[in-house]
Amino acid sequence: QVPLVESGGGSVQAGGSLRLSCAASGYTTSGHCMAWFRLRPGEPREGIALINGDGQSRYRVDVKGRFTISRDDAKNTLNLQMNSLIPKDTGMYYCTLLERNDCYWSDSAYDNWGQGTQVTVSS
Repeated sequence: QVPLVESGGGSVQAGGSLRLSCAASGYTTSGHCMAWFRLRPGEPREGIALINGDGQSRYRVDVKGRFTISRDDAKNTLNLQMNSLIPKDTGMYYCTLLERNDCYWSDSAYDNWGQGTQVTVSS
């Protein structure tokens, strides 16, 4: 198990921004897939943004253009810059890592998860 710790969640009004971070303590993230997933009440956990070990990123359609995923392998961290937030972005955000280059949209592919950080967007 890779220890992953998320931070940066909070409460904002619609149109605001938040920056989430995920630290992989004592683990080298270089070359590995990392991703952000979201869990909303009554919904299955869904992939938000993925970044392959080689740096290629992909986004869920409804966040593309508003969210930016980035990684700093020198610091073994993953970030998610979230702009133009809307109430539907509300949920618990989880960081995950897969010990291979390629990422997948299904959460069943991953077995390393952080504890999550809550994001609440009010209208």
